[in-house]
Amino acid sequence: MKLAGLFSGGKDSCYAVDWALNQNHKVNVLVSIVSENPYSYMFHTPNIKLTSFQGLAAEIPVMYKTTPGIAEKELKELKHALAEAKENFSVKGITTGALASSYQKNRVESICSDLGLKCFSPLWQKNQTEYVQELISNGFEVLIVGVAAQGLGENWLGRKLDESILNRLIELDKKIGLNVAGEGGEYETFVLDAPFFKKKIEVIDSVNHWQKDSGYLEIKKIKLVEK
Repeated sequence: MKLAGLFSGGKDSCYAVDWALNQNHKVNVLVSIVSENPYSYMFHTPNIKLTSFQGLAAEIPVMYKTTPGIAEKELKELKHALAEAKENFSVKGITTGALASSYQKNRVESICSDLGLKCFSPLWQKNQTEYVQELISNGFEVLIVGVAAQGLGENWLGRKLDESILNRLIELDKKIGLNVAGEGGEYETFVLDAPFFKKKIEVIDSVNHWQKDSGYLEIKKIKLVEK
């Protein structure tokens, strides 16, 4: 089936695209929603405009749609974007990285139903520890670009998701109930390499933005390199 990937550049949306390709679907386009609201309930915001480089790395076109990020109004922009993807890229369905948020999943599924699109959410209700372990084992190179939780300090920004990070996340889950996969917004990610990338991404320059107990890493310059 020809699909569009609802794509933020983070680990969850990348996993969903990889899953679709492994199921012999064809991903014709990646759809990135650029929200002007950094606290959007629907859309991932850190470094969202850099998904174009991930599209180049994967050799899949990226389509952008901007939204002011006002509560339910941002869903209208999403619907317009998916309708455009359906018309211009002949897609019959989409992938999402929904893991545990019914708020996001239900709204996307409702839009897909209206548009006659099938919605695939391969991560839905997946065990979070097993999921992160799968990412690491399958060679996803995942950069932490945002943190907002107890136990995650500024020194986490720019670190890559690996076994040591996973073990620390598991410890924090046992201690304070932190979501190991960051589903509660504890951390945000940007994928530098994935199994379906033809090239990988290297960060050349970045800067941390930190305030009180949370912050994000702004990627200033990147380049594509051979794998």
